[in-house]
Amino acid sequence: MVKKILFWLATFLVVFVVLWPLVWIYLTAFKAPADIFSPNLKNQFLFSVTLENFARLFSAQYGYLQSLLNTIIVSVVSTAFVLIVSLPAAYSFARWNTGGGHLLFTTISTRMFPGVVAAIPFFLMFRNLRLLDTHFGLILLYIYFNMSFATFLLYGYFREAPVELEHAALLDGYGRLDVFRKVVIPLILPGLAITAIFCLVWSWNEFLFAFLFTREAAKTMTVLISSFWGSIEVQYGPMAAGAAIGALPTLIAAWFMQRYIIRGLTFGAVKG
Repeated sequence: MVKKILFWLATFLVVFVVLWPLVWIYLTAFKAPADIFSPNLKNQFLFSVTLENFARLFSAQYGYLQSLLNTIIVSVVSTAFVLIVSLPAAYSFARWNTGGGHLLFTTISTRMFPGVVAAIPFFLMFRNLRLLDTHFGLILLYIYFNMSFATFLLYGYFREAPVELEHAALLDGYGRLDVFRKVVIPLILPGLAITAIFCLVWSWNEFLFAFLFTREAAKTMTVLISSFWGSIEVQYGPMAAGAAIGALPTLIAAWFMQRYIIRGLTFGAVKG
């Protein structure tokens, strides 16, 4: 009984620590300024719901819609290109040990140092190529930083996929491309979904490079939200409203990702 009580107590504390900031963001997004800054604790939970913060957020003054559109374009396009390149790369590493392991290590090593280390070289290079404050430049950056992660993750899934099924398909007359498309991809589909979601979420939430490499034309949602923190005042209402909208895709992705975490599909092909 004591172990059960301690277990549920620890679970509650973890859930509270994780969810409370999110709950507070959504509460603040629907508060009037008077309730946000009210010293009365009762007003922090019992308040009149208002959409004033969302109305200010979507006004032409802030340009939130454009920044949200920039975030969608950069995140989706970069994730798509990462998967297009990392899928055959990880498959070649897993099946034929391309490069003798050295090429795989070189690919993964790009994530072994902090991203800020590459900020200055990339900034100088992008400035000379006139890629600053462009969608294409930010997409290239996200492809670079997500490629190694996606390749490493997919490499593990390809290693777990039974090679005997591929040999059987080849004996049945399938070509190598057909084997990859009709046999291997369905086996690693849960892993492919997890990889895509992780890359998409990272690109969606990324702030450092979006802040350094964009100004107005390609400004993302995270950069715009940070602009509400000024030297004179902090606009908590619009900031919370922008964060509440921006967090929704991440929450939805996390909800659906739990369906794909179980990787029994790969092993089930052998057992069946």
